[in-house]
Amino acid sequence: MLDPKSASAGEKIVTIPFDQPRIDGFPDWFVERKNLAWDKALALPFPARTDQGWRFSSLRATKLDGAVLTQPEFDTDEVLSKSQACKTTSGKMVFVNDTCIHQSGAAEGLQLLTLEEALESHGDLLKEHFMNRQPELGSQKYLAMHEALVQTAAVCLVPKNLELNGPIEIFRWQAGEKVASFPHTLIIAEPNSKVTVVEHFCSLANEQGGHVFGVNDVVAMEGSKICYIGVQDWSFRTTAFHINSSELHRDSSVTHLVMNLGGSAIRGESISRLMGPGSRSDMLALNVAEAEQEYDQRTLQDHVSPDTNSDLLYKNVLADKARTIFSGLIMVQPGAHRTDAYQKARNLLLSDEAEANSMPGLEILADDVRCSHGATSGELDATELFYMLSRGISEAEARRLIAFGFLNEALLRLPNHETELVEMLTARLEAHLARRPASLD
Repeated sequence: MLDPKSASAGEKIVTIPFDQPRIDGFPDWFVERKNLAWDKALALPFPARTDQGWRFSSLRATKLDGAVLTQPEFDTDEVLSKSQACKTTSGKMVFVNDTCIHQSGAAEGLQLLTLEEALESHGDLLKEHFMNRQPELGSQKYLAMHEALVQTAAVCLVPKNLELNGPIEIFRWQAGEKVASFPHTLIIAEPNSKVTVVEHFCSLANEQGGHVFGVNDVVAMEGSKICYIGVQDWSFRTTAFHINSSELHRDSSVTHLVMNLGGSAIRGESISRLMGPGSRSDMLALNVAEAEQEYDQRTLQDHVSPDTNSDLLYKNVLADKARTIFSGLIMVQPGAHRTDAYQKARNLLLSDEAEANSMPGLEILADDVRCSHGATSGELDATELFYMLSRGISEAEARRLIAFGFLNEALLRLPNHETELVEMLTARLEAHLARRPASLD
């Protein structure tokens, strides 16, 4: 329960509105972890405005009033018919809330497992990598809730030297009013392997809103290459936490891209920890915020080893009364010499009432490094708008084209071989901008 002293004056004190669900059927060590996590979730206070990790946040995503764990009924055939995006895949999983309803097409050697299957066949591997990293960006309570309440997961194990030609595709469907769900994805790429994972976060009914507490952990072993893409398109009544963690070993690379389109209040936290020389992390995001949506994004580029590279580009388009928060830190640990790190957040405001808050930062504890960071916010370029109007393009269409061009830079930073995915994401972004003309007029 929240200590009243940790709440701001006049702010409602809330408690976790449900009990811990089943823990039977899991191995003893996992049950012990879940019980410890539940105790931690109950003991930690809810975020307050005075917390540095929640600076500028409205705290909307933290409210759990009315949240339930009840799983609603759904039509499996209807869900599967909607779970189509990529033309070719190396494997596919479909979830509704905390239930896996489909597994198919795993390429030779690739293992796509549910949490239950992975615990049975790869218990030691999960003991080492499943939520075994300390949270640092403010959502410790919600990570503890996730660990205590998670019931299933998508576990992707890519064997040594395997290079997948098509992406692994995962669909996460949210169903039911105020239902809480806990999606989890664990990707482990063994040495010199290559894999792309595309995860879609969608709501079965736009008129329903739920509470999502999602985690994905990415482990890139020596020489491996991972590209992770998350497309968030929850209903406009959904609140969500998306907590991402990447661990990079020698000569590995991870490209992590998030596209935020839906949701009411979304809190995203991403940590990229560069553990081995020659590793490289690219952290990308493109977000379209409108109406009264809020996207709260916190990042950490943690350079632990010398001779590592990281590059972050976050781009936000804001309309109406939307709000975005970006707080990013480049951390260069002692001894992490010859670090090369960049961080850039850019905001395009389409309304006088939109609000973008940016807080980039550096903490350097090593020598011989090259690091830079920055943030910009601006309105539509009047010259660009006039150019399009003078050529017969309507003002609404011109605004959409400028918004798309602004965001497209992040898509073009995906690896060169991902042309099919870039086309799919481009079409998704264009469709989203086109079906919400009021926000961009």
